[in-house]
Amino acid sequence: MTDRDNAAFNTIRQPPNLRSGLADTLMAQIESGDLKPGQRLPTEQAIMRTTGVSRTIVREALATLRAKGLITTRQGLGAFVSNDPNPRSFSIIPNDLQSIDEILRVLELRMGVEYEAAGLAALRRTPEDLDRMQDRLDALDKALEEGGYGAQEDYAFHRSILVATQNSYYGRLFDTFGDLMVPRQWARLDKMTAAERKRHAARMRREHHAIFAAIRDGEEAAARRAIRTHLSKSAARFEELRDANTSS
Repeated sequence: MTDRDNAAFNTIRQPPNLRSGLADTLMAQIESGDLKPGQRLPTEQAIMRTTGVSRTIVREALATLRAKGLITTRQGLGAFVSNDPNPRSFSIIPNDLQSIDEILRVLELRMGVEYEAAGLAALRRTPEDLDRMQDRLDALDKALEEGGYGAQEDYAFHRSILVATQNSYYGRLFDTFGDLMVPRQWARLDKMTAAERKRHAARMRREHHAIFAAIRDGEEAAARRAIRTHLSKSAARFEELRDANTSS
């Protein structure tokens, strides 16, 4: 590798997630033009040597870039920057959510989107929208009562709010999250006692019902407050989990 290549792959110093740190470094170089369309990437061994990460981390980072369409691989030749590396659409893929810090970033993004959407839904919802939201809420309640994660039902309820804005772009944006918005592996319900699971389910129901009630009643400010409270509490729970893992 040249000195310039070495400068481009400085050792990543203890990022929250080594794979995402390396992927972000490579992605930034591609998006800035430091790595140009058609340019061959350094070999796995060269990246390992200059970044100080393992072969597994390198391969996972490259897999993330391939999934995003930023690089291609050619048999026997290695990895190359795609000829058209600029992504045509935003997406969140499973490999993006490998740490609690990354989930918190998604929640932060959701908060910005859903805060406005909840207010619009309160102003624009139709009777059909309210029926749909009620159905989704009932399904979520049932999943929680049965001790499930309710991830898909949770996603469906939140998406019904975005549909109620009468702005299809909100729903299309939310589809990039799917039920990855709260990955099951981080819910940790299996580690809760029966009493803790019961409190968790009650809290989830209470927060979602408050959102629905505000939208149903046409209370724009209250709807925004309710969705912000819900997502803020979700973020706080993940922060507590992250801090507990860090201290253990």
